[in-house]
Amino acid sequence: MKLLEDMIREKGEVYPGNILKVDSFLNHMVDVSLMDKMGEEFYERYKDAGITKILTIEASGIAIASFVAKRFEVPMLFAKKTKSLNIGDDVYTSRVSSYTHGTDYDITVSRKYLDSSDTVLLIDDFLALGNAMKGLIEICDQARARVAGIGICIEKGFQPGGADLRMMGIDVMSLAIIERMGDDGTIEFQRQED
Repeated sequence: MKLLEDMIREKGEVYPGNILKVDSFLNHMVDVSLMDKMGEEFYERYKDAGITKILTIEASGIAIASFVAKRFEVPMLFAKKTKSLNIGDDVYTSRVSSYTHGTDYDITVSRKYLDSSDTVLLIDDFLALGNAMKGLIEICDQARARVAGIGICIEKGFQPGGADLRMMGIDVMSLAIIERMGDDGTIEFQRQED
């Protein structure tokens, strides 16, 4: 998606350790026009898949997942990273390792909101190692919900997450795939089919 790539080039900042900071438009301060256009892209790809729920992980995926859910006119559900007293004990749980934060945590989704009648589109802002998506897939497996695909805003194509998920037979749509990030702040994108 050229608009997203242009925004990354203009406002993204490359940090040591292959970290791309895009908090000025994607995952801290949110450019709602960009989110709306990205939501439309995911909708166009998966509109005939019978999607009943959009699922993401708190917190950075919530903004884009909300815009996608609005397009599909279905609920957006997010896995919680901390178990709160109000979620109860009847939950699906998966352990996830965070590349960005360097920690492991449990994600939970209430069994009330996801079951075998659901066809799910997983959405997130970034894909690097794929751990968050694998955790959400595990949650869907526990619920016996069908995963129709995965929508990602920015994929780090030089890390194995996207390839791993595709090798699992999952349809992954990434709006921008970064092939390389240089120490000098340069960003090269993988050419995608139109």
